[in-house]
Amino acid sequence: MPGTHHYAVDIDWQGNLGSGTSGYRDYSRQVEIRSIAADPIAGSADKPFRGDPERWNPEQLLLGALAQCHLLSYLYAAVTAGVVVTDYRDSAVGTLTEDGAASGAFSDVLLRPVVTVASADMVDAATAAHAEANRLCFIANSVNFPVRHEPTILVAGQDTESGS
Repeated sequence: MPGTHHYAVDIDWQGNLGSGTSGYRDYSRQVEIRSIAADPIAGSADKPFRGDPERWNPEQLLLGALAQCHLLSYLYAAVTAGVVVTDYRDSAVGTLTEDGAASGAFSDVLLRPVVTVASADMVDAATAAHAEANRLCFIANSVNFPVRHEPTILVAGQDTESGS
């Protein structure tokens, strides 16, 4: 059913070390991201930008959102195609290029899902379901850079792989 959906998060900056943003090195990049009925996420900037590497940074969160959206869209596409998925893992990577003027942008994201299906006769449909998942994914449809896919399809109980 078509409609409009609204989402809300609260961001709490936790980085005032006593003098606020009096200088670039005088504050922490630590934040907490919250949403109703969800556990808070400890966030920061990426380490090269004076962040805490033990906290999630916005770039990782964007990459995670793309990978999760593809996973959820893929599971829907698989079930509608009659594909029984028994396992799904992804090791997504993304490239952010700085522009030299204190900014930058993602230029590319590569999702590398490893999907296990119940039987060998599902491999072709399982592979094709990635294109449908990409078409369906709200987050991938919202970004201005390519979100590529290099899936590997495994068959439960077999040691062979089929990539595409």
